[in-house]
Amino acid sequence: MKRKGKLLVMCGKMAAGKSTLSREIAERENAVLLVLDDFLERLYPGQIVDVASFVTYSTRIRDALAPHICSLLSMGITVVLDFPGNTRKQRSWFRQLFEQAGAEHELHFIEASDDVCKRQLKERSRDLAPGTRWTTDADFDAITAYFEPPAADEDFNVVHHERA
Repeated sequence: MKRKGKLLVMCGKMAAGKSTLSREIAERENAVLLVLDDFLERLYPGQIVDVASFVTYSTRIRDALAPHICSLLSMGITVVLDFPGNTRKQRSWFRQLFEQAGAEHELHFIEASDDVCKRQLKERSRDLAPGTRWTTDADFDAITAYFEPPAADEDFNVVHHERA
C-alpha cells in the first residue's frame, strides 16, 4: 500500500513562532519545508509594502506552488508549509491541497497573547534598521486585525501549542 503524504500547516498571530515551529517540525518529520517569506523576498524584493501587496504576491506564489505541493503529497512526501493560515480563506487553500492530494493533514495552532507576540517581534527585529516594515507594535496590530483562530466547523486536525 502506498504511503500517504501529510500536509503540516501553521496558524498563529504575527511573531507567535510559526516559522520556528515549522523548521522544528520539518526537521523532526524529515519533511519538505516551503517558506512563503523566502519566496516573497527572492521573487518580489522590496515590493511587499502593505497588506494588499502581500495578498497579491502571496496569492501568485500559492497558485504557482499548488500543483507541486499536491504532487509531493501524492507521492507520499510530508510537506510543511510556513505560510500563514490565519484566516478562514488562507486555511481553505490548505484544505484544497490536502483534499486534492488525498493526504493527511495537521493544523498547528500557536496560541500566544498579544504581549508575547509583541515581545517576540521586538526581539526578532532588534538588529534590523529603524523603520523596517513589519517590526512595530502598530504593524502587529494592523496584521492581527485580520487574525481568525481556527473554528470547529472548519474540521481541521488541530495540534495546539501555547507560547507563554
